Amino acid sequence: MPSRRAVLKTAALAAAAGALPNVTSAASMARVTPTDRPLRILILGGTGFTGPFQVAYALARGHQVTLFNRGRRPAPEWAGHVEQLQGDRDTGDLRALEGREWDVCIDNPTTLPAWVRDVGHVLRGRIGHYIFVSSISVYADSGPAGITEDAPLAAYAGVDPLAETQASLAADMAALFGPLKAASEAEARRQFGARVAIVRPGFIVGPRDETDRFTWWPLRVADGGEMLVPGDGRDPVQCIDGRDLGEWIVRLAETRTSGVFNATGPDYRLGTDALVHGLHAVTGGPIRFTHVPADFLAEQGIAFGADLPIWFPADHRFAGFGQVDNRRAIESGLRFRPLATTVSDLLAWHRGLPDDRRRTVRAGMSRARETALLQAWHARAAPSRIDAGTS
Repeated sequence: MPSRRAVLKTAALAAAAGALPNVTSAASMARVTPTDRPLRILILGGTGFTGPFQVAYALARGHQVTLFNRGRRPAPEWAGHVEQLQGDRDTGDLRALEGREWDVCIDNPTTLPAWVRDVGHVLRGRIGHYIFVSSISVYADSGPAGITEDAPLAAYAGVDPLAETQASLAADMAALFGPLKAASEAEARRQFGARVAIVRPGFIVGPRDETDRFTWWPLRVADGGEMLVPGDGRDPVQCIDGRDLGEWIVRLAETRTSGVFNATGPDYRLGTDALVHGLHAVTGGPIRFTHVPADFLAEQGIAFGADLPIWFPADHRFAGFGQVDNRRAIESGLRFRPLATTVSDLLAWHRGLPDDRRRTVRAGMSRARETALLQAWHARAAPSRIDAGTS
């Protein structure tokens, strides 16, 4: 049985975790069962999208957390509960990590193999477990359904992946992101051997998502009226709540789990119709969904995955992003909160943003563009419709 002092300490950490802005509630963290085997966890990054979820959950579980980053996004509310070290992996400044030891290192922001190499030089033999957060973009072919972790990876076609920089990556993100993530995975194995877990998330969504790729959908449903639904409504979509991802990564650390995992959800097939109806169940209001075929949208110059974010037609080269095999991650403890919870919390977070940010949706087509597409489609042929909540 834990001592009274340990119980009070864990309660204080749970309260601190729940106080983190735009992360989670103190009540939800208080329900987390503390571990009887606290770890020393080093998180590289930790102040971006999913990192704060890892911090909140790790604190609630009673772990000792150290963050290493450039300090450009300070989090003073963590003072006294999280050790914060500063450095710059882009310049190779890892002095703050030298001579230190941790049970596990969670590497969140890395796309450059050189960053993994440099961390390996400093931490090799000083950590027991290394968790590298990669991406499903590592696969050589993203079109087929059911991509498993053993599918071939994208090949790097440059001269030397270890010579790539943030500048070179930014100059050709589309061509380099996947191959450099794959090369970073290989470097992780070279540096840390079998004590590596590689996590390949799909589209990460929920509160704190600054991309708005998923957010566009519930905002559009909430706006009501006639809404364009691409395809026949059966194309699958996949995504994962950043909190589910962050908490599961901490559990991988606790169990010292190694291997490679596709981390996306849900744990059932979610088609486009089910998605928009699920969103409407949360937002309510009058709306009418109109199916528009993918070939017509292509004729109109629609950019799949951008104008209609996270969705791809069945014959698209990224269609596999909606139907990745995630069974291995589920078997390793990945769990998903209900879609309605993700959407409700996301909209609540979005309503709390500054007015100018809230009015600027960073993904998806404009309402004017959608209206023009619907008018063009109606002019060509009468589409099939799904009526929902017209009262």
